Amino acid sequence: MSKILVFGHQNPDTDAIASSYAFAYLRRKAPGLDTEAVALGEINEETQFALDYFGIKAPRIVKRASDEGVSEVILTDHNEFQQSIEDIKDLTIFGVVDHHRVANFETISPLFMRLEPVGSASSIVYRQFIEANVPIPQEIAGLLLSGLISDTLLLKSPTTHASDIPLAKELAELAGVELEVYGLELLKAGTNLKSKSAEELIDLDAKTFELNGHSVRIAQVNSVDINEVLARQEELEAAINKAISAHGWSDFVLMITDIVNSNSEILAIGNNQAKVEAAFNFKLQDNHAFLAGAVSRKKQVVPQLTESFNQ
Repeated sequence: MSKILVFGHQNPDTDAIASSYAFAYLRRKAPGLDTEAVALGEINEETQFALDYFGIKAPRIVKRASDEGVSEVILTDHNEFQQSIEDIKDLTIFGVVDHHRVANFETISPLFMRLEPVGSASSIVYRQFIEANVPIPQEIAGLLLSGLISDTLLLKSPTTHASDIPLAKELAELAGVELEVYGLELLKAGTNLKSKSAEELIDLDAKTFELNGHSVRIAQVNSVDINEVLARQEELEAAINKAISAHGWSDFVLMITDIVNSNSEILAIGNNQAKVEAAFNFKLQDNHAFLAGAVSRKKQVVPQLTESFNQ
């Protein structure tokens, strides 16, 4: 049996790591595949907190599956090729577990595909444990809980599905933690931004989207103080402009999210600022504007930008 690599998207967040790690474990148990969870980038501080808390070693980082002698892969928490492993177009996709839109995705062969409009890929993986009647270890329950908390901002994001709420409670019980207490500790672990360079900040949680022929980079940083991040606007813009030149993106949209008050500030640089303004019905002042009640890139930023760029 040949090895199958399981991984989330580039610049992996907690849900990407949790869902891939847990799904690789599940598929080793049932139906007995030779699966290994790997990461497509460095582990962030929030994810490292979860891994350390539950005593799990971080997956190793890979750039190309072919370098590993692997031809089959399973994707979790993403499906768009530009967010995936470097040689994705040369690989056989065995399966996908995701909770995002489907775009820029095509395969030659049939595959196993599980897509649900829920709060996290971790939610889907946990249900698959139940369906397969595979006991879930305490540490994996904790990791899946972390992925769910991270992607839904402790069930406060509009991406939260009604089914996520009882799942979070079940996972917290299985993991042996108090949901609210652990959830706040996890989220705060990801808001330590002072020690990071501007280049690191804009790449912490960033994905590239193809919007009507435009390559748009959309990044998000979570903070307990938006103004603390905006105080670094000059260096952030310098890093963004450098990244745009290096990668050929048409636009870069940085979402600075206040996890306490559930609002965001949008910093936008690029060729299509008018489309960004139209997407959110605001006016950029000095390249940024306040977006009340916005905490979700998936639901409150990407769809609006997609519609605006398509007009």
